[in-house]
Amino acid sequence: DAVTNGEWDEVEKYLSGFTKVDDNRYSMKIFFEIRKQKYLEALDRRDHAKAVEILVKDLKVFSTFNEDLFKEITMLLTLNNFRENEQLSKYGDTKSARAIMLVELKKLIEANPLFRDKLQFPSFKNSRLRTLINQSLNWQHQLCKNPRPNPDIKTLFVDHTCGQPNGARAPSPVTNPLAGSIPKVGG
Repeated sequence: DAVTNGEWDEVEKYLSGFTKVDDNRYSMKIFFEIRKQKYLEALDRRDHAKAVEILVKDLKVFSTFNEDLFKEITMLLTLNNFRENEQLSKYGDTKSARAIMLVELKKLIEANPLFRDKLQFPSFKNSRLRTLINQSLNWQHQLCKNPRPNPDIKTLFVDHTCGQPNGARAPSPVTNPLAGSIPKVGG
């Protein structure tokens, strides 16, 4: 959604959790494409001040890797419409450009080794959470001094404790079941 809405800072912030601009060529291309799109959108709005800011703050870092490309991008500022540039003549409206870019970003992300094993949610059974809760409750119930065969557990908000059956004496002050089995020394 952030890409289709043009929330470029959010897109970069999210991707920065996985990769940095200079991690590898795929990462560099990902960030370059995002910043280039941001730049082209500023030019399309005729916001030259913002375009220059993006050029200096965001795109300048790529000039060391491809100076000719940076010069070509800079030259777009001199055109009335950047679509006059032959390579950008097919650039449609912002919405379609973002959709095309989203497809390209997906390809770059899938090809980037830093994203491997992070693109697919691990598979597990639908009942996994229920199984984990049951295991936890069973373990808590086993810690009871006299566990009942079918305990009545009413809430998950507090740890389970076994209630005392009618006529039972108060529990001993020893709370650790292992402590009761330690022999007394010198007695």
